[in-house]
Amino acid sequence: MSDAPAGWTRDEMAARAARELQDGYYVNLGIGIPTLVANHIPEGMHVTLQSENGMLGIGPFPYEGEEDPDLINAGKQTISELVHSAYFDSATSFSMIRGGHIDLTVLGAMEVAENGDIANWMIPGKMIKGMGGAMDLVAGVKKIIVVMDHASKAGDPKFIPQCTLPLTGQNVVDMIITNLGVFHRVDHDSPFRLIEMAPGVTQEQIAASTTAKYEVAL
Repeated sequence: MSDAPAGWTRDEMAARAARELQDGYYVNLGIGIPTLVANHIPEGMHVTLQSENGMLGIGPFPYEGEEDPDLINAGKQTISELVHSAYFDSATSFSMIRGGHIDLTVLGAMEVAENGDIANWMIPGKMIKGMGGAMDLVAGVKKIIVVMDHASKAGDPKFIPQCTLPLTGQNVVDMIITNLGVFHRVDHDSPFRLIEMAPGVTQEQIAASTTAKYEVAL
């Protein structure tokens, strides 16, 4: 019997998030696991990636030895450009975000509450370089997907009844993808529903690692 833990890897979580993309979408990817989504855009699908540090049209991560230190995403990772890539200042970038021109964002999170609140920018007592564009993204983007580990490194649930950390946004999350499964809600007045489980994961495991209320729709 394998000793490998049940559930999705970080790359598999990103691949699952990529299944939510649609042709013609403008998409912003947060730092961490969400950046991996760029490597899983379905073949033949036209999706334009936007980075709040001023780039529209982001390619996949470059191969080793082909990195350009001047081409980075919001997480300071080296990226590649495309023939149609465009560059602009932060004012233009955030006008796109705040103006509702971005269809979907994939973000990481430290906590998500059962009512859709998200906390993803600050841990009290720890040095944080800044909130980045997260608050603008959750307020201005049409669909918010959170990709995160189901539990913290200490084993504490991250999908909880109410956030304990400073909020990034209130009642904004549409979908949560963790290493254990996928939760979705049809609108911001509806509860989250468990719609998919990662291979090898049981409903009992998810329930034991979740303190938030949710429905099961499998």
